[in-house]
This record gives sequence, structure tokens and C-alpha cells, in this order.
Amino acid sequence: MERLKAYKFRIYPTEEQAVFFAKSFGCVRKVYNLMLADRMKNYEETRNDPAKKKSFPTPAKYKKDFPFLKEVDSLALANAQLNLDKAYKNFFRDKSVGFPRFKSKKNPVQSYTTNNQNGTVRLFDNTFIKVPKLKSLIRIKLHRQPKGFIKSATISRHSSGRYYISLLCKEEILEIPKTNSAIGIDLGVTDFAILSDGQKIDNNKFTSKMAKKLKREQRKLSRRALSAKNKGRNLFEAKNYQKQKRKVARLHEKVRNQRNDFLNKLSTEIIKNHDIICIEDLNTKGMLRNHKLAKSISDVSWSSFVTKLQYKADWYGRDIIKIGRWFPSSKICSECGHKGGKKPLEMREWTCPVCDAHHDWDTNASVNILTEGLRIKQSA
Repeated sequence: MERLKAYKFRIYPTEEQAVFFAKSFGCVRKVYNLMLADRMKNYEETRNDPAKKKSFPTPAKYKKDFPFLKEVDSLALANAQLNLDKAYKNFFRDKSVGFPRFKSKKNPVQSYTTNNQNGTVRLFDNTFIKVPKLKSLIRIKLHRQPKGFIKSATISRHSSGRYYISLLCKEEILEIPKTNSAIGIDLGVTDFAILSDGQKIDNNKFTSKMAKKLKREQRKLSRRALSAKNKGRNLFEAKNYQKQKRKVARLHEKVRNQRNDFLNKLSTEIIKNHDIICIEDLNTKGMLRNHKLAKSISDVSWSSFVTKLQYKADWYGRDIIKIGRWFPSSKICSECGHKGGKKPLEMREWTCPVCDAHHDWDTNASVNILTEGLRIKQSA
């Protein structure tokens, strides 16, 4: 079956190419903000009189007042409009998403998306890549070969100063052979994941391991910010501050990359080895309100792991069964089904008073999650 799959690579633009990208980021941001402002103004004018409602202008309408918009890729501006339309639809479909906000040049990631039309996005010798409106080729580090047809490309610049390109490809993804195996997963903080077969996946605590170095570099950043302020200098013009800011951003990016690599490898391994994966539907947002656990929960990235499991399951023909968040997985004896009362968090082992089975708290919970998941699948 044909699916959309994204490949992300690091690119190394020349100074001239970096200037073009900076212009593109700025123009896309400008068009997005102009269209959002027009929509907000139109809503204020027409909410009491719907008859006055008018159609929204396209990016081309702004080029007369802002001639510099002609210097960048028109497809990037058109995609800005599509992104705004999508943001509006998401807001009216689910108010918890939040109303679209204006884009800021202070955002840590600046990006724009362009489309591949008749080979305008193309790889050359696995070393260079071509994008629309830019005559020269961009050097790329191609660590794996994209498959299928390239539909679009997103160029981004991170606060670390590094540039990346994400290629969205339409390719044939085949389902992998069945294993006739099912697994239950209990997500935790001390151990990242506890599987119903007794295996425990270590929580690498990437942020904690980098904490000492991050703390030192962030203090240095604060001192340089204070020094620039005392001299009356704008932080954008303070070279020492900007240099240190990039250093801190690279440390954060390293942690992000380590975590992402760990989650990708683990989710792929689980998907390859099991046909049915049963997992809790965790209320991560609610848990983050607990200030004592918020930092640890953010570091383990449960939601990102579940997302990766879900899309890989869709690709390879696996089933993800989510168990309701109120299911008492840790209170039920997996041997006899006896339901006990609430247990303190520090209790990591317990013995069932009915069948005398001795349980590891987390392993028992993962077995109960598997049992409940299989029950849900059979009754569906």
C-alpha cells in the first residue's frame, strides 16, 4: 500500500543559500501573519452582520504592497495559506487546540515548505539537492536513501544554527509477516516500559544526564545576557550572547536527537516482533500538572512513543489496542483476577491475599493490560 513517509537530513547551505532561506522564512512568516490579521479583522466586522463576509485574499494579493515577496518561492507562500486554513479547521473542530497565533521570528525553529513540481526538488549523486527558486545545489548528508516519489520538502533552521530538510515521499510500504504474538506495555518513569513478557526497558534519562552541563552553559548564557543589558546592547547584536545561545541550543538538540533515536528503535522493535500491542491511554497533559513528576514525564516522552507505535502499526499491519485510562491495571491480580485496594507508589511488589501469587507491581500491570486488550479485541 502506498503511504506518505518523511525523511529528515542535515543540509549545509552556503552563505548565499542561507540568505535565501532567511528571506523565505521571513516572507512565509509575513504572509501567514497578514492573512491571520485579515481573517481576525473580517471576523470582527462580520460577526454581527454575516452578509458582509468577504473572501480571504491569496498570498499573490500581498505582492503589490510587499514587492520583496516576489523574491521567494511562491509555493512556500501558498503552503503558508494552507497551514493557516488547517489551523483554523483544527480550532473549530476542537477548541482545546487553541486559536491560530501569529508567527514570531524569535521561534526556535524557522521553516518553510515547498512542493515538487516536475523535478523541482531532486537529489544529485546523493551529495546535493535542488529546491525551487534556488539555482545552486545544496550540500546534503544523505544517511539513507529516500524511496518513492518526493512530494514536498520542508527546509528548517533550528536555534542551534543547523539547517535540515525533510522530504515527504509517497512510497510503497509492505506489511511485515505475522508473528502470532501479542504484548502488553505499561509505561513508567523509573523504567521507561515494562512488557508483559517480563522485559523492562531502561529509562535513559537523557535530560538528567545532560543536566550538569546544561546548567553550567545556561548560567554562562545568563551572565552574557546581563553583560549585554548593562552595556545597553540589543541581544540580537551581542555576538558573545548569540554564540553561547547556539551552544545551549545544540545541547538541547543533542538530548532531543538521543531521545528520538531511542524511541524510534524501541517502537520499531516492538512492531516487528508483535502483531497486537496493548497499551494504556494515558492522560499525559493531566499528569504534567503534577509538579513533582512533570520533569520526569516530559523527559520520557510517552506521547511521542505512542504516536510512533501508532503510525508504524498502520504501515506494517499491526494492531494497537488502547486501554481506558481508568482501568485499574495495578490493582488486579493477574493470576486470579482479585481486585485489591489502592496501593502506595513506593510499594513495588505485593502478594495477592486470595491466591498468594507474588507480583512485581509493573509486570503485573502490563499482564493485566494485555489481558484487557485481548478481551477488547475479541469483543469488537
